[in-house]
Amino acid sequence: MAVLLLDLDGVLNPFAAPTCPEGYQERVFFEGEEPVRYCTAHAAWIEELAAAGELWWATAWGDHANELYLPALGLQPLPFVPFPPVPFAPELKVPAVDAVVGDRPAAWIDDNHTETGHRWAADRPAPTLLVSIDPAVGLTRTDVDRVLTWAAEHR
Repeated sequence: MAVLLLDLDGVLNPFAAPTCPEGYQERVFFEGEEPVRYCTAHAAWIEELAAAGELWWATAWGDHANELYLPALGLQPLPFVPFPPVPFAPELKVPAVDAVVGDRPAAWIDDNHTETGHRWAADRPAPTLLVSIDPAVGLTRTDVDRVLTWAAEHR
């Protein structure tokens, strides 16, 4: 079964949009920080992804994604990739992701795939899909369908 990796900021939280997009709500999850945007329609998409592969958080939020974000969507916790303490350079996600996926097929949804990430994906012997998300738009149905189709091909 393929491993599916899901970032939060820029993917589920389109933080770069100049205003809160239609269909989204905002909530302050961390005192003193900007509100986080979330869309309750994403709950069904996350459930679809979880049914298609082994879905993991690949976000600097770590377990906070389970404790704070998923309850807003009414979803159960997901395993999360253990990243270095925040702040860390985005390319440092790659070794942690690699440790989780091992030699299994992997699809990684993120708004900031680094050159290190692209090299990692290209050099892996296992099928690998990087889905780049515009942080001003966030995850779209087209992105979800792309991952679902890919996952079905790599069962």
